[in-house]
Formats: sequence, C-alpha cells, structure tokens
Amino acid sequence: MIKTIGINKSFGELRVLKNINLEIKQGEIVSITGPSGAGKTTLLQIIGTLDKPDSGEVIIDQTQVFNLPEKQLSSFRNRNIGFVFQFHQLLPEFSALENVMIPALIAMKSKEEAREEAMKLFTFLKITERAHHKPNELSGGEKQRVAVARALINNPNVILADEPSGSLDSKNKEELHRLFFDLRDQFNQTLIIVTHDKELAAISDRIICMQDGVIL
Repeated sequence: MIKTIGINKSFGELRVLKNINLEIKQGEIVSITGPSGAGKTTLLQIIGTLDKPDSGEVIIDQTQVFNLPEKQLSSFRNRNIGFVFQFHQLLPEFSALENVMIPALIAMKSKEEAREEAMKLFTFLKITERAHHKPNELSGGEKQRVAVARALINNPNVILADEPSGSLDSKNKEELHRLFFDLRDQFNQTLIIVTHDKELAAISDRIICMQDGVIL
C-alpha cells in the first residue's frame, strides 16, 4: 500500500533522514516512535507529499507520487491522504461543519454533497450537535474529532496523524485511540501515527522506532 525506497532528506548540513526503506500494508495501523529530532515528522510529511525528499521514492497504492506534476500531486493528496495534526489546525472563522467541508469542495464536490458527507461523519463521530459551532466553542476532544472528520471527508486510503493525542486529556486520548481502530474496521484505512504516547503505540499493529534519521 505504502512504500518508501531510499528516502534521504537534509536541511542545510543536517541530515534528517538517511536512506529510509519502509513498507506498510493496506489496513495496517503503524506507530512511528522515537526521541525528538529523530526525523519522525519529516518522514510523515514526505509520505504525505507535503515535503519532497532529496532522493528516493514514495509509492502509494502503486503510484510513484513524486513523479506526478504538481497539480496532479495536489489532487492525489486531496483525494487519497487525510491529515490529523496535534493542534487541530481548524480555521477559526469557519464553523466545524464548514471546516470539514473544505477538502470536499476542493475536490469539486457540490456544496450539498459536501454538507451531506460531512454530517454523516459528524453522526459517526458523535458530534452532530456541534456542527455549527466555531472552533473556539469546542472542547479539545471535539476539535480533534472535527479534525478527524475533515481528514475522512474524501474517504482517503491513508490517514496520517502527527501527535494526534498530544494535546488531549486522558479520557479524550482513550476515545481517540479507540476511534482510530473503529476507522480501520469500518473503512479499512491505513493509518500512520507519529506519537510519543506509549499507550497508543502499544496497541498499534506495528511500532517503527526511529533515531538520528534511521529506522532501528
């Protein structure tokens, strides 16, 4: 499903990723762990096509993504990859519903279709009554569920999460962790999670440990 071949990345003189070879199967939940500065987030951003490697290949669902022209790459990312960030990255001027609809509208779905799909996700995530609230009116757990709904709106094959439970309390962490497995069971999505959370890593299908830009 996802394969990286010989990924290298430097920022100036600092080598952040050193010949990363990785293979992740469809429907697998994988946690990437390691100390700060290990290269975890950089690797996640490259897999998500948000950044490009200096050398190497990323193959997602048999597509060599960095061979795509920029416009096609943006479209591929929008339709095939969903992102969940630690601090939600919700746009404060829009309601929760509007935040979730944005990727669907970018994918050229009609406003009616985007709204219908978004409300289905709000029902699935048990936050229907919060749809018309602005982000500053939501709790941390509610914001993260809205962020998950936004990641799911185009039914992507891959969900990438960067410290998704890092800003949550214990109760909301536990609910988010369960949610990831519900998503896999319901939609057969592949999840890659960068985390320092040992509990989340422990219940993943596989743990990938990184240090100093390499996989241990």
